[in-house]
Amino acid sequence: MGDDRPNLIFIHTDQQRFDTIGALGFDYMDTPHLDRLVEEGVAFTRSFVSAPSCAPSRASIFTGYFPHTTGVLENMDVWTHSWVEQLADSGYHCVNVGKMHTMPWETPTGFHERYVVENKDRYRGDRWYVDEWDKALRARGLTKPSRATYAEWPDWEERLGAYEWPLPEDMHPDNFVGDLAIWWLDYQPKTAPLFMSLGFPGPHPPYDPVESYAAPYLEKELPIQDFTDEEIAAQPATYRATREKMLGYNPDSIRHLESPNREQRHRQRAYYLANVTMIDEKIGELIAALERNDYLDNTVIIFISDHGDNLGDHGHSQKFTFYESVVRTPCIVWAPGRIDGGRQLDDLVQTMDVGPTILELAGLQPDASLEARSLMPLLNGEADAAGREYVFSEHGRDFYVTNTDFATMIRDRSWKLVHFLSHDDGVLTDLENDPEEVENLWDDPAHAATKQRLLDAMRNWLIRSNHHTRNRTADSR
Repeated sequence: MGDDRPNLIFIHTDQQRFDTIGALGFDYMDTPHLDRLVEEGVAFTRSFVSAPSCAPSRASIFTGYFPHTTGVLENMDVWTHSWVEQLADSGYHCVNVGKMHTMPWETPTGFHERYVVENKDRYRGDRWYVDEWDKALRARGLTKPSRATYAEWPDWEERLGAYEWPLPEDMHPDNFVGDLAIWWLDYQPKTAPLFMSLGFPGPHPPYDPVESYAAPYLEKELPIQDFTDEEIAAQPATYRATREKMLGYNPDSIRHLESPNREQRHRQRAYYLANVTMIDEKIGELIAALERNDYLDNTVIIFISDHGDNLGDHGHSQKFTFYESVVRTPCIVWAPGRIDGGRQLDDLVQTMDVGPTILELAGLQPDASLEARSLMPLLNGEADAAGREYVFSEHGRDFYVTNTDFATMIRDRSWKLVHFLSHDDGVLTDLENDPEEVENLWDDPAHAATKQRLLDAMRNWLIRSNHHTRNRTADSR
């Protein structure tokens, strides 16, 4: 296999909603470089994550299996293998800069080089994990912002996790990660073919952008979905229990409020969106670095996020639910001269489908047991290409999801159902007539047939999954 295979740049953000890119129809966003990827590439406008939290989703993305197959059901579950190993074995030089959220944090996962930067607000187990960002902060004599330092702000309990970045701009973790990847491209002799996985920690909270990026969004009218006590009361017990957990705790420097006012929610969203613009600027600088180092003419860029963020919609903080704001995320493939661009496809796909897509772009054959499906037929515009009939997302019991051992979402083009193990309640949503997902039709007899159809499809999918992955090797996790 020759060195003329494309360089593959895989950019993934953390907790980025679908409605955060201007070219996808959200004109309040300032994202010129992501807009370029959309306008010159292919954007999948109905891409859904396999899990509504970091590690389960990322393990799924980097292995090509659903969480119930990987066994990675919450953020501390171990995973150490990925399809990156196949790329490396085939001759790609594989570099990771930024977040992967493997466990252990530093496991190679197939990469020749890893420059790990994890969450800003990070403590797990009986020790701190020291990443590249920690080392840089220490070298500069700086204290890392975290829930401990932000809790010293006199109004922190009213801020919903929104803070002005208190350190030099270049030490913001997203600037740091972007600059580190650019430094690698500029410093290292050209390596071909190259696979670079670039994981930005943002816009995951704390929502603490550099203040100059936040200022324009504070002046904008932003779409904020209101919620009512009636909506909360109609939610399943598991959702309400997760909400109560968030109200009584301060994960990632957020003190969630039961009834935040409009000003608080507007600031939170403005700061979140400002962080996206910061990342967009670094993506533009990365593309320039690829060009000046003679990579760009033979490069494919793939952009996704691991999941979204409720941002107070439906009365919920962060993730762990299956609302569209959490499970629907951007997915863009940019490959001018290789794949016809300027297209937005509304086929249902899973975000993890990028895995076998990357392998096929590298001229490799994905393992037959993968549950992810290559996007290449859709990208190539093949006449018989089609998306999925259903997409799925899952999550296990963890520190925040405490009221069920396992939750599963199934969604087709018109309906969504969420099932909670050992519970009689759930969620059934008519997405065509209720796109904001306010009305829960789970107990409505008028929709009993639809509910049963989706439950039957979920059961059949799980049985088929167990059969399809029966020959998956034991060490693939």
